[in-house]
Amino acid sequence: MSKQDFADVVIVGSGASGAAAAWSLSRNTSLRIVCLEQGRSIDKSKYPTTSSDWELGRYGDFSPFPGVRNSTVDYPIDDSDSPISIAQFNGVGGSTILYSGHFPRFRPSDFKVNTIDGVADDWPIDYSDLEPFFEENEKIMGIAGMVGDPAYPSYHSLLPPVPLGEMGKAVAQAFNKLDWHWWPSYSAISTKEYNPFDELIRSPCLNLGPCNTGCPQSAKGSVDVTYLPLAIANGVEIYTECRACEIVLNKDGVADGVIYVDSHGVKKHIEAGVVIVACSGIGTPRLLLNSKSSLFPNGLLNNNDLVGRYLTLHPLAYTEGVFKEDLKSSLGPHGCCLYSQEFYETREEHNFVRGYTMHILRGATPVESAISGYFMRRLTLGKSHHNQFNKHFNHTAGIAVIAEDLPDAHNRVELDYSNKDASGMPGVKIHYKMNENTENILKHGMEKSKELFLVADADIVSSFAPIKNTGWHTSGTVRMGEDPNTSVVNKYGQAHEVENLFIVDSSIFVTAGGSILLPLPRPLHYFVVTIFLAILIKLPRVYD
Repeated sequence: MSKQDFADVVIVGSGASGAAAAWSLSRNTSLRIVCLEQGRSIDKSKYPTTSSDWELGRYGDFSPFPGVRNSTVDYPIDDSDSPISIAQFNGVGGSTILYSGHFPRFRPSDFKVNTIDGVADDWPIDYSDLEPFFEENEKIMGIAGMVGDPAYPSYHSLLPPVPLGEMGKAVAQAFNKLDWHWWPSYSAISTKEYNPFDELIRSPCLNLGPCNTGCPQSAKGSVDVTYLPLAIANGVEIYTECRACEIVLNKDGVADGVIYVDSHGVKKHIEAGVVIVACSGIGTPRLLLNSKSSLFPNGLLNNNDLVGRYLTLHPLAYTEGVFKEDLKSSLGPHGCCLYSQEFYETREEHNFVRGYTMHILRGATPVESAISGYFMRRLTLGKSHHNQFNKHFNHTAGIAVIAEDLPDAHNRVELDYSNKDASGMPGVKIHYKMNENTENILKHGMEKSKELFLVADADIVSSFAPIKNTGWHTSGTVRMGEDPNTSVVNKYGQAHEVENLFIVDSSIFVTAGGSILLPLPRPLHYFVVTIFLAILIKLPRVYD
């Protein structure tokens, strides 16, 4: 192993939460902060949308699925024991590079589902704890939307909402006829030139649509154009193509840093006063389970067999409608139009508890429209193809039903020693099964989606659940709580058993909610700054 490096704080992962943690802590300029990122820095000029064959990028290097990308910076994920495939992206900025930019908050009830509905567990924090940090996070990420949404406590300041477009207006009218809640999407998309800090100037959205393959204009708020530039300006160092494979402890059971493998295959050890893990609901348990010692023979923090368990994936149902009119539905950010939380909370008349969000999706791009239309038997090949295509493309809208799947200890992530990454570290195997409550949520959501499209005078051409390739929203595998016997970290993300180890990503979520997962708001990052500093003062620093 090569000569040791030293840092006050080492952060594993440069995605949503790792980037936010890096910036928050970097405001104390006396700290040396190093962020380990196993992926590469992405050149915006090489995003697929800068070339004429851009749609093919989703089936290659910019696919959200590691098994499709087949890159040396990824690791194997066997999700054959799950109806939902895991989607994620490894690179500077993490999965925000390829996400849609939909950016709602959790609702107050999401933190108290046991108190309200008698299921799962309450979080050790609540909405009021997070509200000021939601607001600051939204400022940095540049959130567009409209204040006054009855589904939420008041938003105070937002960029103008993303235009609904003709398709969005047609669907909104159907919601009005049914007297169901709807609201323009909260979107991490700059709808006008946005300059919250001198270092960050983002161009307005051009409404091209393909946010899921990267935004070359930087109109989409991925953390590589929001938090990370601010963090780097404060001195944060990012080590790219450096794969963390083990968190090491000293003889006193204190985290002594991270062993990683660099881009040349050299194994290195960086010592740290504080270690922060932000590798997602899949990558974080993987790293912990691979970090074995005499104190934790079954994996770091895993003496209670909790690491990797209680995985939630937000199962989705999908219903598609085709309108007679050309509504130019492919124009605009695909995942940011409008949404409804009419059926978000538990209702006595339902055969399920909790609920779901109805998320309205714009129409597909040309090649995707042709492929999906062919497989749904609405388009044939031959002389009539183009005529049929013209009646399909820009005429479609989709409704994704985002179900709140309740945590289950049997749904889990475990190491897969039969499939290893380029450095020899084990991959992961996913075990996930939907329960009856989730199945009933999805069935109800499809019924209501069909009802909406019928009112909108659209032909229903597809309706099914679950959607396989939608495993973006991984959470719950290193859960937080007050009791060390039933949780891994406390409400600050601090490990119960290792005082200078913190987890700050969605793996610590107690429940998943029924909406899109966000980067963990920085409440925890602010709260723990003083804890970090106290630990650094307390611990011996051999490099002073």
